[in-house]
Amino acid sequence: MISLRKFKQNWLQPFFFYGNNPLTLIGASITTASAITWWTFWIMDLINNALNNPYLGLIFFFLLPILFVFGLIMVALGAYLRRDKLRKAGQVPTVYPTLDLNNPVFRHGALIVLIATMANLVIVGTSTYEGVTYMDSAQFCGKSCHVMQPQWVAYQHSPHSHVACVECHVGPGFNSYVRAKMQGTKQLYEVAFHDYPRPITVPLNALRPAREACEHCHNPRRFTGDKLVIINTFGDDEKNTEATTVLVLHLNLIHREHLNHFVYTATDDTLQKIIAVNMPNPKGGETQFIDSSWKGPIKGVTRVMDCMDCHNQATHIFRTPEQALDLAMAHGSPSPSLPYVHKEGMALIQGNYSSQAEAGQKITAALYKYYQTNYPTLWVSQRATVEQAAKSLVAVYDQNVFPDMKVTWGTYPDNIGHMNYPGCFRCHDGSHVTKSGQSIPNDCTTCHNILAVQETNPKILDQLGISGDATPSI
Repeated sequence: MISLRKFKQNWLQPFFFYGNNPLTLIGASITTASAITWWTFWIMDLINNALNNPYLGLIFFFLLPILFVFGLIMVALGAYLRRDKLRKAGQVPTVYPTLDLNNPVFRHGALIVLIATMANLVIVGTSTYEGVTYMDSAQFCGKSCHVMQPQWVAYQHSPHSHVACVECHVGPGFNSYVRAKMQGTKQLYEVAFHDYPRPITVPLNALRPAREACEHCHNPRRFTGDKLVIINTFGDDEKNTEATTVLVLHLNLIHREHLNHFVYTATDDTLQKIIAVNMPNPKGGETQFIDSSWKGPIKGVTRVMDCMDCHNQATHIFRTPEQALDLAMAHGSPSPSLPYVHKEGMALIQGNYSSQAEAGQKITAALYKYYQTNYPTLWVSQRATVEQAAKSLVAVYDQNVFPDMKVTWGTYPDNIGHMNYPGCFRCHDGSHVTKSGQSIPNDCTTCHNILAVQETNPKILDQLGISGDATPSI
C-alpha cells in the first residue's frame, strides 16, 4: 500500500496534473489516431491485401509507427514544459490533486491508461515486426526503390520469381541481417542524394557464397548425367527461317570439376578478364595457369569459383537482343508468319530511345508503318497479328533495356556458355598456361557434344521423338 500510495503521489498525480496542456493532448490524439489507423489498415490487409502498393506499405508499416512514437514524445514533452513553466513561476503545488481509486471516474480513467499502455507495447512491437517483415519482402526490395526497376523486372521473369530476395541476398542469422540493413542504409543515403551508380552493380564477392544460398535448394551432387539443350533461332529473310541447334551438356563433369576447387584472379569486380587460375593438385600444392597475354603482376580480385561464377544471372536475367527476340518468336509472338519480322524487330529493339515510354511509341509506330507501306494487304488481313507483334517487341525491350538506369543490351554479361560473352572462355581459351606450357583444356567435347548446328528440322529431334521447344541460348 505504501508503494502504491507513493506511486500515486509521486507519479500519477503529477502526471495527470502536468498532462493537462495542449501539447500533451495533441500528442495523445496523434498517438491514438495513428494506432487506430494502423490497426484498421492492418486488418484490411489481412482481409483483402489492401497494402499491395509498396508505397502504402511504407506509410502504414513505417510512417504510422513513427507518428505513434512521436505522439508519445509530445505527451511527455508537454508535461515537462508545463512543469518547467510552473516551476519558474513558483506555482508548483506542494500537494497535487488527490487521485482516489474509490472515485469511479478516476478508477475508470486509470484502467483506460493501463489498457492503453499495454496496447501501446503491443502496437509498437507488432508494427516493428511487420515493418521488418515488409522490408524483407520482394515487393519492398523491388518496387519501393525505383533504382531497382531493372532487377525487379528481371526477377519477375526469372525461374526464381517465387523465391524472396532475402533468401539469397540476406540469409538467416543476426549477423547477416545487420550486415544487410547496414548496406541498405548506405543505399538509402545514395538514393536520397542521387549518388547511386547507374547501372546498379553487384560484385559477386559482395554476395553470399553459393554454398550458403544456392545450395540450400540446389544440390550440385545431384546434377548428374547429361542435359539436352535445344536452341531455336530465326533468320532475317522474308520467311524468318527457323534453325535449331541441339547440344548435350555434360552436367556431371561440369559441376564436379569446377565447384569449389579453383581460385582465380580477375582484373576487376566484373570478373570478365581472368588473368590467373590456381588449380589444387591431388597430392598437395597447386598449379597456376596464367593468361599468356597478361604482362602485369598477378593481382586484382581473387575468388574461389562457385555456382555464381557461371550462373551469374540465375535470377536477374538480361538477354542479348538476339536471344530475347528469338525466344519470343519461338513462343509465338512476334509471329514468324509475318514477313521480315525478325529483321525489322531486331532493328527496332536496338534503336536509341530516351525512355521506355518513347521506345514503346516509336517501336509500335515503326512496325505499323513498315507493314502498311510494304505489305498493305497483310496489314488489312492480319492487323491483329501485327499489333500483337508490336506489343511483344515492346515487352522484349522493356524487360531488358532501362535508359533511366543506363541499362542497355549487354550491360550485364551472362557467363553461361561462350556464344554472346566470354563466359567459359574466360579460362578455357587455350591461352591460360603454366610455366611448363600446359594449358587449360578448351576441347568442345569436354563440356558438350553438338548434335545439330543451325539446322531446319534436325533429324536428331525426330529420332528422339521430341519437338524443338525453345530454351534460352547458352
